[in-house]
Amino acid sequence: MEKWVGRVALVTGASAGFGESIAKRLVEYGMKVVGCARNIEKIQSLSESLKDSKGSLTAIRCDISKEDEILAMFEKIKKDLGGVDVCINNAGLSYNAPLLSGTTEQWRHMLDINVLGLCICSREAVKSMRERGVDDGHIVLMSSMSGHRVVPNASHIHFYAATKFAVKALTEGLRNEVCALKSHIRVTSISPGLAKTEFSHRLFKDDLEQADKRYSGIQAMTADDVTDSVIYALAAPTHVQVHDILVRPTECPY
Repeated sequence: MEKWVGRVALVTGASAGFGESIAKRLVEYGMKVVGCARNIEKIQSLSESLKDSKGSLTAIRCDISKEDEILAMFEKIKKDLGGVDVCINNAGLSYNAPLLSGTTEQWRHMLDINVLGLCICSREAVKSMRERGVDDGHIVLMSSMSGHRVVPNASHIHFYAATKFAVKALTEGLRNEVCALKSHIRVTSISPGLAKTEFSHRLFKDDLEQADKRYSGIQAMTADDVTDSVIYALAAPTHVQVHDILVRPTECPY
């Protein structure tokens, strides 16, 4: 990770879960990290706790479902830090919204964040890199095991799974387009399985007992376990492209 010391990383959805863990680790490795979320108070608190670390953490309020806010964020990063060298597309969400009973509003919001927001951030990050002649940048797309298979009897995440199948295709498409530019910018997707974060409690916000049942009887992963995969991809030699990392609990079939 020595090559990233002093470089700029954007982590979306950095207020909790995977994003919080990734932002913290990158700061500890010496990167200038920009963490964005709709609620930045937790990021500001994390920044304060890391003030003696090798790198730094700057909080920016940004709703990834709104393109104007994303563009304003990239402009601020350009003005304050020069641009983005690493973009961690971590922001994402799911609703308990089955295909036969979910609302269009729920589906659209998942698409806006999980797919469109991810695409806009990736586009703007590559643009930032190429404007500055950065040829060793890295785009990380946070996908899911749900982007590789559809779990039976899990109608609550069928539409979410569709957004993550889209991320799988977008990863390959983005990699192909970057390659066509004869650029060495790398593109990696990370597909976590069951991890103990706030995700399940947000998904089942009206039935927290159901959320807790997901972790019953198995040792779920932690956010730090998933961060290890991100660091592995970033730390790989420049001539090595880590395409996709699928990571899940040993005891869990999904």
